[in-house]
Amino acid sequence: MSPSHQLPKNYDIEEVERRWQDTWRDEDNYFDRGSTKPRFIIDTPPPYPTGNFHIGNALNWCYIDFIARYKRMRGFNVMFPQGWDCHGLPTEVKVEETYGITKNDVSREKFREMCRDLTIGNIEKMRATMRRLGFSVDWSHEYITMLPEYYKKTQASFLQMLKAGDIYQSEHPVNFCTRCETAIAFAEVNYVPRTTTLNYFDFDGIEIATTRPELLAACVAVAVHPDDERYRGMKGKRLVVPIFGHQVPIIEDVAVDPEFGSGAVMICTFGDKTDVYWWKQHHLELRKAIDRKGTMTAIAGPYVGMSSGACREAILRDMEKAGILKRQEELEQRVGTCWRCKTPIEILSERQWFVKIHRDDIMDAARKISWSPEHMFARLENWAESMEWDWCISRQRIFATPIPVWFCDACGEMVLPAGEDLPIDPTVDTPKTPCPRCGGTEFTGEKDVLDTWMDSSISVLHVTGWDGGDGRPPLFPAQLRPQGHDIIRTWAFYTILRAKALVGSHPWDQILINGMVLGEDGFKMSKSRNNIISPEEIVGTYGADALRQWGAGGATTGSDIMFNWNDVVAASRFQTKLWNIFRFVMGHLEREADPEAPVTELTDRWLLVQLSDTVAEVTDAMEKYQFDRALREIREFAWNTLADDYIEITKGRLYAEESSRASACSALRTTMDVLCRLLAPIIPHFAEECYHNLTGRSVHKEAWPDFAYDDDEARRHGDLLVKTVAELRRYKHDRGMALNAPLGHVMIYAPEPVDDAGDAGRALAADARWSTGTPRLEEVVSGVDFNMAVIGPTLRKLARPFMDAVQALPPEQLRNPPATLTVNGEEIPVPPDAFTPKVAYQVAGEEVDVLTLGDVVVTIGHSS
Repeated sequence: MSPSHQLPKNYDIEEVERRWQDTWRDEDNYFDRGSTKPRFIIDTPPPYPTGNFHIGNALNWCYIDFIARYKRMRGFNVMFPQGWDCHGLPTEVKVEETYGITKNDVSREKFREMCRDLTIGNIEKMRATMRRLGFSVDWSHEYITMLPEYYKKTQASFLQMLKAGDIYQSEHPVNFCTRCETAIAFAEVNYVPRTTTLNYFDFDGIEIATTRPELLAACVAVAVHPDDERYRGMKGKRLVVPIFGHQVPIIEDVAVDPEFGSGAVMICTFGDKTDVYWWKQHHLELRKAIDRKGTMTAIAGPYVGMSSGACREAILRDMEKAGILKRQEELEQRVGTCWRCKTPIEILSERQWFVKIHRDDIMDAARKISWSPEHMFARLENWAESMEWDWCISRQRIFATPIPVWFCDACGEMVLPAGEDLPIDPTVDTPKTPCPRCGGTEFTGEKDVLDTWMDSSISVLHVTGWDGGDGRPPLFPAQLRPQGHDIIRTWAFYTILRAKALVGSHPWDQILINGMVLGEDGFKMSKSRNNIISPEEIVGTYGADALRQWGAGGATTGSDIMFNWNDVVAASRFQTKLWNIFRFVMGHLEREADPEAPVTELTDRWLLVQLSDTVAEVTDAMEKYQFDRALREIREFAWNTLADDYIEITKGRLYAEESSRASACSALRTTMDVLCRLLAPIIPHFAEECYHNLTGRSVHKEAWPDFAYDDDEARRHGDLLVKTVAELRRYKHDRGMALNAPLGHVMIYAPEPVDDAGDAGRALAADARWSTGTPRLEEVVSGVDFNMAVIGPTLRKLARPFMDAVQALPPEQLRNPPATLTVNGEEIPVPPDAFTPKVAYQVAGEEVDVLTLGDVVVTIGHSS
C-alpha cells in the first residue's frame, strides 16, 4: 500500500488515546433538561467503591457506553449518569480488614468516618479507570449514596412506604450472618456445596438423622409423614429430647421425606427454611439456641457460650458416651452462606424491618418492561415465585442509611420525622415535637440501618428527578436499565418493587442483561482462583479500544464471556489493519483535487452497495444491543470487502493517472467517513483520530450514518467481478505464480456485458476482457494419465512397453480405448481404468486453460 505521508506509520495507542481523553470535554456528554430531542435516560449500575474497577464492571460499562454514544449519534438527549453505592457490608468488611478491627472496637461515628474516607479514596481511583477506558459518562449527574442529598431520599422512600403499610416491623425468622452480625435478605444468600456428616441417634426410642446436633436444645417437635407405617398411631405422643430433657410432640406433615434418614425429622428453631415452614404451620414453640454472634444461648445448658461448631463436637461426644449415637455417614449438601464473608448463615428469630412483597404487582410491572435477552425475564419470575418471606431491610451494622424512626421511652409509640427534616440519624438527632400519644420527650432512636439495596433500588427515581415527595419524577420512567444477570433477584427485583410502591409504575422501558466475565480457566474470576485480569493490565499494553472491542465481540448479550488474551491481541491487530487501510486511503485522497467527483465506475459503485448493506446490518444490531454482531459486520466489511476485495482490485486504477481515479477516491472518501462513524461507539479513540484526519471534525458530534445506496446492476456485476478475480488469483497461487506475475490473455464470458473500467486486468496483470455468449472451445487430447495402481500389479514386466504402446495411439483411440493392444508382439487385453486421456482446450488454435464459475466461463491463454 502507498501510505499517506501525513500520518505516522504506526498507530501509537497510548499517545492517541491520552490525547483525545485530554481533548474531550465532559460538558459534551451532559444531559440537557431544556432540549427538545427525545430523551434516553440510562439507569446505570452504581458499583461498590472498592478501588478496583474490575473486568466485569468494564464489560458492563462498555455496553452502556456503546449505547450512550450510539444514541447520541441517533439524535437522542442522553443521560449516562454515574452512581456509587457506598453503604453496606463490603465497605465495612474492608475497613475492618484494613485496620484490623471490628465495628465494635471504635465509636459509631469514628467507624463511619473510616468508611467514608476509604470510600472517597476508592471512588477517585475508579473514576480514573473509567476515564482511561473512554466512557462518556455524564459527570454532572454523578451521585454518591452515602451523601445526605441522596440518602435523605432513601429515608423519604422508607417513610412513604411505612405510612402506606408496605413496610412493617416484626419478630420473624431471618437469615443472619454471625460473622457480620447482621440480618441479610434471601437474595444475599449464596449456596455452596460441602460434605458434612449425617448423624443417626436414638431420640427417646425413635431413630433420628441430623446434620446439626448443636440445635438439639432448640428442638420443638419431631415430624413424620402421615402415611409412614413405621410411625402409625404416634401422632401427638411426646418424646424426651436427649441430653436436654425437655419434651416435644410428634407431628405429621406431608412435607416429610420418608426416604431420608429414618423418615423421622427433628424440627428445630431454626435449622433451615423447612423448619420455619413447620414452625408456622403447626404453631410450635420458639427456642433460641444460637445468638447473633453464633454462640450458644442459656437454653443450651452446659454448652452455653460455645461456638456452634464447638457445641456440635461436644454434643456428639456426649451422645457417644451415652450410647445413643448409632452411626455416622457422609452427606453432600448445599449450604447457605453470607454473600460477602462466606460464613454459613443461621436462621434466627429477630425483630426486624420488612418490606411487603406484592408479587402480582411486581410481576405486572415487570411484564411492561422489554427484556433483552427475553429469556432473562424468567429468572425474575422464578425468583418472585420462590420468595417465601418478605424482604428483610434492616441491618445490624453502622455504615448505612439510618432508619428514620424513634420510639417514645414512656409509651413505646413510633415517632417519625417530617419530610423537610430529612436526613436524620435517630441515634444522634431527636424529634422536634413531643410524643403524639403521651406527650413524652424522651426517645430511643432506631439503631438498625437499612439494607444497601434500599439505597440503590431508588437509583432510577433519583436520576429521573425525584424529590422524595409523593409525585412522579419529571423524567420517569428511564429508557434503559443495564445490569448483570447475577443481580436480577436483587437490584432489578427491588427496583421494580420500589417503583411500583412509590410511583405506581414500572421503572424503565427496557432492561439489558449482560453476562459475567470468566477467567481463561473457564471459571468466574476470583482472587482465590488467581484468574483475575484487571482492566489496567489490558489497557497498559493494548489500549482502551482493544479492551472495548473484546467486550463488544466476546459474546452475545446476556451470555457469560470468557476473557482470552488472544481476543485482545486480535482486536489490536484489527486496529493495525484499519490504520494501514486508512493511511493508504488518505495517501490517495491527498492527491485527489475534486472531493465532490461522482462515483461512476462499477467497482466503486459495488463498494457503496456493500457499505450500504453494512450500515443497515450494523444499525439493526445496535438497535437490538447485539454488539458482537455489529462488530462482526464492521470487521468483515473493513477487512474482507474493503481491503481484500475492493482495494486490491482498484489499486491499479488509484495509481494510474486516469479520469476514473476520481470515482474511486470519492467512493473511498464516503466509505471512510461512514466507517469511522460506525466504529465511533465501539472504539471511540481510533474513530476520532481517523475522522479528525479525514474531515477536521469530531466524529462524536456527527450523526449516525444514514447511508443507503441501491444499485442492483452494480451489486450483480460487482459480485461477479470480485468472484472472478478471486478465482483467478487462486489459479495463480495453485500454479506457484506470484500475484503480480503477468497472466496473459484472459477472456471472461458472462451472461451480461460488464464494464469494469479495466480493474480486473490491472488487478491480475493480464489482458482481461469481458464478453457475452460462450467461447468456441476446441477440445484436444494433449497426453495420457496412467493409473499405476492398475497397470503395475496387472502387467508387471509389460507395464513400460504397454504405456509406450498407449502413448502411440491416435487421439480418437485414447478417448475410446481398444479392447486389446499389441505389446512386444503379443496381443494383450487393455485393463479397465488403466489410463485416461489428458484433455486441453483451444480457442482459434491457441491453447487455453478454462475455469467455470457457475454461468461464467473464463479462458486463460498460455501466451502473453
